[in-house]
Amino acid sequence: MSNLGRRLLCAVGAAALSAAALLAVGAATASAAPSAVTTSDCADVEVVFARGTFEGPGIGKVGAPFVDALRGRLPGQTVGVYAVNYPASVDFARAVDGVADVSNHLGDMAARCPTTDIVLGGYSQGAAVSAYATSDTVPAGYALPAGLTGPLAPAVADHVAAVALFGKPSANIVNMLQRDAPPIAIGSAFAGKTIDLCAPEDPVCQAGSLNRGAHSAYVTNGMADQAADFAARQIAVRHGA
Repeated sequence: MSNLGRRLLCAVGAAALSAAALLAVGAATASAAPSAVTTSDCADVEVVFARGTFEGPGIGKVGAPFVDALRGRLPGQTVGVYAVNYPASVDFARAVDGVADVSNHLGDMAARCPTTDIVLGGYSQGAAVSAYATSDTVPAGYALPAGLTGPLAPAVADHVAAVALFGKPSANIVNMLQRDAPPIAIGSAFAGKTIDLCAPEDPVCQAGSLNRGAHSAYVTNGMADQAADFAARQIAVRHGA
């Protein structure tokens, strides 16, 4: 591989996870500490979003326009935001922290805010984190890390109205950085309510491109609006609209 290719994989291929992170699919243990949510804090809709690699704490450059667009499509409804807590660094094994945090938070929200519609999302490495949290099974031969017991319980998954993924790592990227990593597969409970967006020439989510700039296009290319349209429709369907 050329030096350009290696630099590209380091910068934007950081979305792929190591085996230690990839095997972490599923729900939190019952003893996991709940997040700071009370019934009085419950919004009509909550966006749970995982930022991309190297972005600082928060929902990141793609999460922000997505949330803004979704709020614009839900007049009269309150839209809360939860930023997935994980390093978003090139220490790929630590991405498991994000999977555990998503699982913990979804379980907590399902218990504390049963009427809140949850929208799960992520960009780049964050898209992988959120996608793995939806997985149906633990890959054969892998042991779950501490803090996770298995796939999300159906009763928890049912609270997720929509999933919006931006620039999710392709199998090509995953295999380049971790050959024995299991594929990213959206769980069956989420398949019909997931939008998986890949910008043209984005080298993270499609093979054969070295257009590094394309991986940042989601901020301005209209896909945040497209995902917001999808999520708003899914929420409306849940309420019989």
